[in-house]
Amino acid sequence: MNWVQFPYIAYTAIILLVLSFSVFFLPISKKSKKILANIFALSNVAIFAYFIISLWINLDRPPLRTLGETRLWYAVFLPILGLITFNRWKYFWFLAYSNLMAILFIIINLTHPETYNKTLMPALQSPWFVPHVVVYLLSYAILRVSWLVAINGLLKSYSNKKGIVKVLSILLSPIYFLINLFSENDEKDNIKKILKMADNIVFIGFAFLTLGILFGALWAKEAWGSYWTWDPKETWALLTFLVYLIYIHLRSQHKNKTSLHLWVLTISFAFLLAAWFGVNYMPSAKNSVHTYSQEE
Repeated sequence: MNWVQFPYIAYTAIILLVLSFSVFFLPISKKSKKILANIFALSNVAIFAYFIISLWINLDRPPLRTLGETRLWYAVFLPILGLITFNRWKYFWFLAYSNLMAILFIIINLTHPETYNKTLMPALQSPWFVPHVVVYLLSYAILRVSWLVAINGLLKSYSNKKGIVKVLSILLSPIYFLINLFSENDEKDNIKKILKMADNIVFIGFAFLTLGILFGALWAKEAWGSYWTWDPKETWALLTFLVYLIYIHLRSQHKNKTSLHLWVLTISFAFLLAAWFGVNYMPSAKNSVHTYSQEE
């Protein structure tokens, strides 16, 4: 299987993802909704996992080289994390948002296809390539969950301050809409409970982020003879690591400053986005070994 078959996989996946959160509106029991949501979302995961494995075999390399290829992995990771959050904390709005984000990545790959081939530069032909990139993608997906939890917390934290809530709801209108549309048990959640959930998610994501940096350092030593070269991507990865470390420190030492924690966690995600793809548009990244090229 190759990119010629991708549209068929993509359209099937989009239908399954839409069905996964559309069951919320069906006049059936909550248990039935949960079962159907899991079936549709897991079916999407299975289909996309099959496509990635088939593409891997066809290309004779892991499909992790370009930004378009990494979006395939998010179409798998995001629904999985949405299901975990939904099944663990009953946040149906998050499952809907995760599925919609996965659909967005799929549509981008459909409407803006890149040029793909089997070529893999020598530096990428390393046993550290796959664990480094996959661990990083997983950490980004997990930390994105913590950002959504933080946004939910901010909206609840400022619920009595109508002006601030109005501004936040405008800036984050898609998330605000989904939270209100799909909320059931969310209304009873307090800020401490939300932050506790965010902490658990951040700890897991931060652990994967740390592993990603370590794997990258070992890979750099093998490929270029140095553990760290202050490549733009490396610099932003370090900044992302540090801002999440600041959040963990604040949660440990200043537990009562809940609004500050939520804002720091929200800002941390902006650093993560810059590290993931924002750095690719910086002039200093032209010669970076991490910059995704569309002329592959």
